[in-house]
Amino acid sequence: MRRSKLELYEDVLHALVAKPLTVDATAYACSTDCVVLRQRLDFLMKNGLVEERTYKKRTCYALTRRGHAIFKTLTITKRLEKLQNTIKTIEEALQALPSLSEHTAEKAKRE
Repeated sequence: MRRSKLELYEDVLHALVAKPLTVDATAYACSTDCVVLRQRLDFLMKNGLVEERTYKKRTCYALTRRGHAIFKTLTITKRLEKLQNTIKTIEEALQALPSLSEHTAEKAKRE
């Protein structure tokens, strides 16, 4: 299944959170094509999330403070969504338990 632009932006932020990377290294980390990645990096740079840096004649891309803040926000949001899904699953299981105990009680009365 093809990833959306938002998912690719998230992958780029995730790849760059640890250290600045070149386009090739970022493309490898995101499992995407360099041409598509350059378009996404341009968008992220225009919005102040990523900046271009030069190290030893190599162009690398790194997250800005704003980029780190957005990354943390997205990470927290994902964790909260997982927690919410887990709570729903637990609530559904707890609602099923009384009906199971009633079923076993009826079975015990028959025997």
